[in-house]
Amino acid sequence: MIKAIIFDLDGTLLDSLQDIANSANTVLVKHKFPLHDINDYRYFVGSGVTALMTHILPKDKRTGYMIKKCKDEFFEAYNENWNIHTKPYEGIPELLNELAARQLKLAVHSNKPDTFTQMCVRELLKGGLFDIILGERSRIPRKPNPAGAKQIAKWMNVSPEHTLYVGDTATDMDTAIAAGMFPVGVLWGFRSQEELKKNGARALVKYPQEILLLLDRLIT
Repeated sequence: MIKAIIFDLDGTLLDSLQDIANSANTVLVKHKFPLHDINDYRYFVGSGVTALMTHILPKDKRTGYMIKKCKDEFFEAYNENWNIHTKPYEGIPELLNELAARQLKLAVHSNKPDTFTQMCVRELLKGGLFDIILGERSRIPRKPNPAGAKQIAKWMNVSPEHTLYVGDTATDMDTAIAAGMFPVGVLWGFRSQEELKKNGARALVKYPQEILLLLDRLIT
């Protein structure tokens, strides 16, 4: 029986791609580097800001110094632009209300830096509905390492096998499987159905309310 659900944030709960892309491109403009189309960022995000900067920089500029400099500049740009276009996907607020009404424990697990993760959930989602909100922190490895997911389950006092892990990328599916949780792939996010299936999604949902139907099936 499912007792808890852990959600990825970007591409799962929040449609945040444009603000991320715009902030990253602001950094590139500053250094007169080539810009990337917003759709390219679908494949650049998901593994943390260091990885994001590495992806977007020209290959001959991917030095430790430049990656760190651009990472710091991205934080500055994103801090000013994180909520211009970002919003919950349609149906997400209603889903969260229903899950809370069913007394399921809820958590957010993101590779976005913890400060931004907390801010996004608090301001754009009903942060009080979540038992745990965990972004990237220095002492907890990033996804797909399962340490964060396992720690969330421990904090919620729920066993991994009683936990759905919901996300939109291969990273999320890999995390769920490594943590011993039930991987659910969402099709409204940043990546494709093929990627999610290839990386072990046990269920695919086209819209948020389908998660409720999935829960009903898993109970019976």
